[in-house]
Amino acid sequence: MANETMRIFLPLTIFTYPQYNCSEDEREDISSREAVAYEDQILAAIAKENRHFENDRGLAEYIYDEALKGKVYSLIPSVEIVDGELWGVMTAGLKEPLSGEETAGLLEFVTGQASDDYGEGFEQRPIKTSDGEVYVSFWNHENYSLKLEQDMKNNSPNLGYGGPVMR
Repeated sequence: MANETMRIFLPLTIFTYPQYNCSEDEREDISSREAVAYEDQILAAIAKENRHFENDRGLAEYIYDEALKGKVYSLIPSVEIVDGELWGVMTAGLKEPLSGEETAGLLEFVTGQASDDYGEGFEQRPIKTSDGEVYVSFWNHENYSLKLEQDMKNNSPNLGYGGPVMR
């Protein structure tokens, strides 16, 4: 089981189509601030998607680097409001702290999951809201960068995190 956690934040791309059968060019982007209104529906959709995991390890089951896979017990996708904006978050349950190289490897794995595997499948499933269907992508190809929880805290000092943060 995991002894510590590392939380990795990802910018989201959230969009809708104003009409049924619209083309990709006609999609309307929803800002991460506006998407806060859909947090509950998005969390429910993620919970439904996460039921497909074979065990409680989530995406960690698919880590290809054996040494990293041995240290990362679980990797679970979700979303969270940070400073008034909706962010993707991957929570890694760690058996032991990661080195800088291992952290870089985990970030690379998370990027791959966000852009292709998990993220690609999730973004193709509409999420029903009171305003219509929205689509959520854990991949944002413009200015994409992952942030560790400590970096998020440094950028926004009033988030209210109380516990220790792994780096």
